[in-house]
Amino acid sequence: MKTPAKTTICLWYDGDAEEAARFYADTFPDSSVGAVLYAPGDYPAGKKGDVLTVDFTVMGIPCLGLNGGPEFTHSEAFSFQVATTDQEETDRYWNAIVGNGGQESECGWCKDKWGLSWQITPVVLTQALMHPDPATAKRVFEAMMQMRKIDIAAIEAALRG
Repeated sequence: MKTPAKTTICLWYDGDAEEAARFYADTFPDSSVGAVLYAPGDYPAGKKGDVLTVDFTVMGIPCLGLNGGPEFTHSEAFSFQVATTDQEETDRYWNAIVGNGGQESECGWCKDKWGLSWQITPVVLTQALMHPDPATAKRVFEAMMQMRKIDIAAIEAALRG
């Protein structure tokens, strides 16, 4: 039996933790689905034999999907931030999440169809926001505030002034 990680992020789902885990494994590098635990007996959100938990990894981060039922939902208070290197990678992740029943939000944020928030953040944006010239950083920030999915060319244009 594999020794569990010391720290694991537990994410609550309403019966579809395995579907979510498989989507993440298919979408992101260094991601996989591990053990699936079936309920040994009935419980408030399900019955014996239902998928109770799913061990999975998202970009190297160990997670546990818990099928706890409809009582709790995800919020923007927790999100995965994905640093992307170019527009192609940014588009690929954004389109995978939004195109699979998710929804767009502002400033590079989106939600997957399970309500989990993702920040698809190009490295160039993060670096530009830390620019030593406050006026340059402000221009970049103002450009970002107008976006849903981050447009790297527009960020680079704001960086140049």
